[in-house]
Amino acid sequence: MALFQWTDDYSVKVPSIDAQHKMLVSMLNDLHDGMSRGAGADQLSKILAGLIEYTAKHFAHEEELFAQHGFPEAEEHIAEHKRLVDQVLAFQTKFEAKQASINMELMKFLKDWLIKHIMGSDRRYSALFVEKKVA
Repeated sequence: MALFQWTDDYSVKVPSIDAQHKMLVSMLNDLHDGMSRGAGADQLSKILAGLIEYTAKHFAHEEELFAQHGFPEAEEHIAEHKRLVDQVLAFQTKFEAKQASINMELMKFLKDWLIKHIMGSDRRYSALFVEKKVA
């Protein structure tokens, strides 16, 4: 069973960002599935690394759009991105050193963070980007 089901309620009305958000949901579900199946640390490490890499690309895309379109809350939003990246990279380091495990606590944290971020922070740029016809 999937950890996170995408619905149109999560849409920010910007096609490129919605597509990236859907990919993040899919990758989070892959990590959850691997954890639930009892996949080995090597496989989970690869899934986690892919999720981290894709998240960085997604954040860079949003941040580029902030600069192009003058999003007034960009600095705060970018700081939020950085805090998550720092937390996840710290977790990855512990996981690779076998000092942490991928468990439901982590999955709940990532899911809740993504929902809160999309429904809160990302919604704040939605109207501007729709007005600017960002695809």
